[in-house]
Amino acid sequence: MSRRPHRPDGGRRNGRSGGRRRPVSGTLPDVAVLRLTGMTADGDLIAEPVDWPDKQAMPMIVVVSEAPGATSAGIGDRVLAKLSAVDSGYEASVMRRLETPRPDVVVGVLALDEGARDDGPGEIEPLDRRAKGRFRVPRGRTGGGVNGELVRAVLRGPTRGRTVTVEVVERLGDSAGPHGPSLIALLSADIPSEFSPAAVDEAASATPPDDTAREDLRSLPLVTIDDADARDFDDAVWAEADPSADNTGGFHLVVAIADVAWYVRPGSALDAAAQERGNSVYLPDRAIPMLPERLSTDLCSLRPGEDRPCVAVHLWIDRRGKALRHRFVRAVMRSSARLTYEQVQRAADGDGEEVALAPAVAPLYAAFHALRHDRERRGALEIDLPESQVLLDEHGRIRALRERPRHDSHRLIEEFMVAANVAAAVTLETRRRPTLYRVHDAPDAARVLALGELLTTLDVPFPRRATPTTAQFNDLLQRVSDTALADAVNMMVLRTQSQAVYTPKASGHFGLALARYCHFTSPIRRYADLLVHRGLIASLDLATAGEPVTPGDSTADLEALGAHLSTTERRAAVAEREAITRYAARMLTSATGTEIDGRVAGASPAGLYVRLSDHATDGFVPRSRLPAGDYIAAPHGLVGRGGAADYILGDAVTVRLIEANPVTGSIICEIVGEGGGRQSRHRRGPARVRRSTNTGGRRPRGR
Repeated sequence: MSRRPHRPDGGRRNGRSGGRRRPVSGTLPDVAVLRLTGMTADGDLIAEPVDWPDKQAMPMIVVVSEAPGATSAGIGDRVLAKLSAVDSGYEASVMRRLETPRPDVVVGVLALDEGARDDGPGEIEPLDRRAKGRFRVPRGRTGGGVNGELVRAVLRGPTRGRTVTVEVVERLGDSAGPHGPSLIALLSADIPSEFSPAAVDEAASATPPDDTAREDLRSLPLVTIDDADARDFDDAVWAEADPSADNTGGFHLVVAIADVAWYVRPGSALDAAAQERGNSVYLPDRAIPMLPERLSTDLCSLRPGEDRPCVAVHLWIDRRGKALRHRFVRAVMRSSARLTYEQVQRAADGDGEEVALAPAVAPLYAAFHALRHDRERRGALEIDLPESQVLLDEHGRIRALRERPRHDSHRLIEEFMVAANVAAAVTLETRRRPTLYRVHDAPDAARVLALGELLTTLDVPFPRRATPTTAQFNDLLQRVSDTALADAVNMMVLRTQSQAVYTPKASGHFGLALARYCHFTSPIRRYADLLVHRGLIASLDLATAGEPVTPGDSTADLEALGAHLSTTERRAAVAEREAITRYAARMLTSATGTEIDGRVAGASPAGLYVRLSDHATDGFVPRSRLPAGDYIAAPHGLVGRGGAADYILGDAVTVRLIEANPVTGSIICEIVGEGGGRQSRHRRGPARVRRSTNTGGRRPRGR
């Protein structure tokens, strides 16, 4: 399962403010109908208003109490609640649980009754955990579905209490098959996987542009650098020492991006499909592309040895990585090689296996070190968290789950892409061209206060101020980098941050320490980048003969579109994360009963989250599976009373695997033995911390 229950803020911490109450923007009434949607890291329920304007930012609502005698409510329920404004949003006191409307359609796993024939009867286990009650399938209403199959069903009545009668109308695939975890994740997130016939036809009839009006970059040995399992290649890079006498020690870089705007025109069926999807979705066994494969893996993929139209930016930086100037062009390029991060890293390290790549890689790394110097000067945030990677065999069966390797080659590409994105943002702002910027606000003061309080309980000092700088966050992360608290503190800092969004307001990127930023480098898989390409083409007069010039969008239209794209981005992230957790649960089904070492990664009143060593995933230990004793939930773990051990973030524990459910992704464990935690906190010293320069990094998808 994922480290924490899914929260609509994208996984950031929603700590209570505990401070002065004040009104917030987009105010709600004193009493409102809410839908409970998830939990905070502290185990508090969070909610959202049932009725809320789509174009307004959703306020944060944390449930802090229930009225005496109120029926206990859970995730998915609707409640009537009193609201009080606080710094971070609202606190809610539940007055009573309301009847939750039944869904008209339910998607889930068909489970036939024991001894039932193929035509039923049975039940459907819904994928949506918010769905309440039982969904009964009468005999003859299974639609030919078999036991364990994913199905879509509609309500047919009658309804008796919490039991609903449904009929299967579509068979969706085998939940137990090799691709079941990804299929379940896609269905749960309601991600479209089929293109309209019109979009497919447009893609099939697409033709490359005439090269004569474009700058010719085919003589440059541009290369793509991606993961070994990458499915599309939309960016290529090249660098050289700047030959200009006035930039001694500086560099000339080229970042070339597939010219998706040539093929996807405003108002077309392709444009409508791309805008609806918002972005591509990458799962362990497949990609759900934003564009049909004719474009995503062919015409817009920078495959080696093939001519491709591109939008490229020439970048000139000095020896310390400071941007001097840039120039955007529409060009034709030919990738000289498709490289992997591992290949490039081995070449940079002098590995004999990749020695032939050294001449091409050396100037890239030299330019990277200059860009890295500028990043450190700015004080960009250096959060370092492990990323899980599922490895499959040729039949789609999981063979391993590991932490994805991270190299300087990943950071190299990240820095090149950041530099290109900044150049695009500067150009569009200078030209007064409305566009969608990538904005990351400074963290909310209430969340920073909650972080400081939590770190205090862990004996880790942190400045008590409302708006810490990225440098102060980085100092904190460096001090704990070689301790058992490293992952936990990195996660805390991540959850303290605001959610990055798409908006037409260029208010800066706190995490990257940049005044303006947009996404330019992946129009093949992000619609926001395609808008940026269109804006650059229009504002720089780069349109070719016969190509329509895109009119500028209004701010209101961009606001709505930015909100939509921010939502589809979060939807994709949820599907990607939940597919991995389900693959992890499937891999561990055969390990039931085994003992596994791990570390406490989080806690809630319901139990502990434990990062399982050598499995790159988390298990959950319900309170009933802890050693006998009395425990108090605290932000930093579960505190034992009456002789019971404490279980604090970062503590080493041994657990026994009790259950792994590939359908829900849940991994349930129990603490082995009578202890495994530590004695009461006041008996131990402060966490040992020391400095480290190992800041990590990997190629960004959501920056």
